Amino acid sequence: MANQSDDITSQVGHAFSGRSFQHYSEMNLDRIYMDCNATTPLEPEVIQAISEALQDAWGNPSSNYIAGAKAKATINQARENVARMVGGKAEDIIFTSGGTEANNLVLHTALEHFRTSCGAAEQREGHRNGSTGLPHIITSNVEHDSVRLVAEHLQKDGKADVTYVPVSKGTARVEVEDIIAAVRPNTCLISVMLANNETGVIMPVQEICQRIKSLNKQPERLRILLHTDAAQALGKIRVDACELGVDYLTVVGHKFYAPRIGALFVNGPGRRTPLYPMLFGGGQERNFRPGTENTPMIAGLGKAAELVTSNLSDYESHMRTTKLYLEERLKAVFNGKIRFNSHFPGADVLPNTCNVSILGPTLQGWRVLSNCRRLLASVGAACHSDSGNRPSHILLSCGVPSEVAANALRLSVGRTTTNAEVDAVVEDLKKTVQLLEEMN
Repeated sequence: MANQSDDITSQVGHAFSGRSFQHYSEMNLDRIYMDCNATTPLEPEVIQAISEALQDAWGNPSSNYIAGAKAKATINQARENVARMVGGKAEDIIFTSGGTEANNLVLHTALEHFRTSCGAAEQREGHRNGSTGLPHIITSNVEHDSVRLVAEHLQKDGKADVTYVPVSKGTARVEVEDIIAAVRPNTCLISVMLANNETGVIMPVQEICQRIKSLNKQPERLRILLHTDAAQALGKIRVDACELGVDYLTVVGHKFYAPRIGALFVNGPGRRTPLYPMLFGGGQERNFRPGTENTPMIAGLGKAAELVTSNLSDYESHMRTTKLYLEERLKAVFNGKIRFNSHFPGADVLPNTCNVSILGPTLQGWRVLSNCRRLLASVGAACHSDSGNRPSHILLSCGVPSEVAANALRLSVGRTTTNAEVDAVVEDLKKTVQLLEEMN
């Protein structure tokens, strides 16, 4: 999948000594997984849905015979399920290979929207909807690379101007007034993630959309399109695209116990909201995303979405309770030696995400995780894996001091994480910290 992966930055289960590299076999170790912001295992019901589709819905969905009709019905049901999960209609869901493709599709559409809108305006009495120059995109400085790098590429190629609005160092949120202040006459897209993958901080997307919709009512104003990447929020908190007020919302299956496939919510694609394809081919997905559909993975995504709709309150409650227990145990064991990088005054945080630094000159996050015997976790997002052992730019942007950010561990619990596992992980961290401090 051209997916929106958030896998571990430093591979846990490997030990580093300087530049040397030693592999520990994880097969013989009782590992405990706390990296659910990176990816999640498939639910048994999801595996069953995929298996049934592989067996019974193997036909081409565009064909009229039984196997093809079965595949088409499977896809239609999945579309309904995903739409219900995000508060939309089935017609609003476009299946993609993953979050990266969905995010690219939105930015591609924004540029085409600008070009066609300005072209049409020029034919009407010489007006340009108040917009001049290149299309302008607004995003935050803590977005996933599948938004950030696309924007940088467009800017480098001279195809767009981009404003990266910094998050507040007090709340780790992008502030509504800062977004509004960045708007220009040629602004065509605002893309702000719903929840950050490292801090878990939830962004004020609904408030941003409300303010921008007021601006969009101005006469001769180029419509500003609104997008949120909801990868980290789905399956953890309630997400309703219509209540948020977005035009586009990115769905990433492997973050909520589905396979590595995705979807894009578009509020009335091609009618109320523009959508321009990047690919051309057989006309699947109403020509917005052609290519023979991956029926089994779509079936798995649909089943996972159904589970979220039915069980979200239980999932959220369990993860929140488990995370709070984890934080209490960390405080009890490490006393004043820890700092939580996911605690910001006035900011709401995902129920499963604990970003914590154990303070000490030899306790860099990668070093701690490399020496843990049981814990599987990460220091940040895989999209930053080329940064070596440097502190996360996300945490630095949120005002976390460099020496604290360097020691960060991102612990993200899941639906099945138990208090006993939390106890074992904290004990593992305790022994690892003692070992590293003694080595120093």
